Amino acid sequence: MFDKIKKNYFILIITFLIIYFFFNLLSGDRGLISYLKKKEIYEELKIKQTDKRLKIQELEHKNSLLTENIDLDFIEILIRDKFLFGKDGETTYIINEDGQN
Repeated sequence: MFDKIKKNYFILIITFLIIYFFFNLLSGDRGLISYLKKKEIYEELKIKQTDKRLKIQELEHKNSLLTENIDLDFIEILIRDKFLFGKDGETTYIINEDGQN
C-alpha cells in the first residue's frame, strides 16, 4: 500500500490540490456563490440609492419652494392637503387608498 502511495505521490498531491481549489472556488468568502450573493446585494443597494437620491431631490425642490422664493401656489397646495381647507363653493373629496369615497 505504501509502495503505491510512494509511486503515485505526485498524482495524489495534485488531486488533493485540485479538490481544494475547486471547493474554494465555489464556496468560501471569495467563492463563486459568495460573489453571486454579493452581486445581488449590490444591485439591491443601487436601487435603494437611486430611490433615496430621487427622494432627496424632491425634498430639496420642495424646500426651495418654501425658502428661496416663496411660492404661494405650493403653500396653498400644502394647506389644502394637510388641513383639508377649501374656498367657498368648493367641495372637498377625500379618496381613501382602497378607492372608496
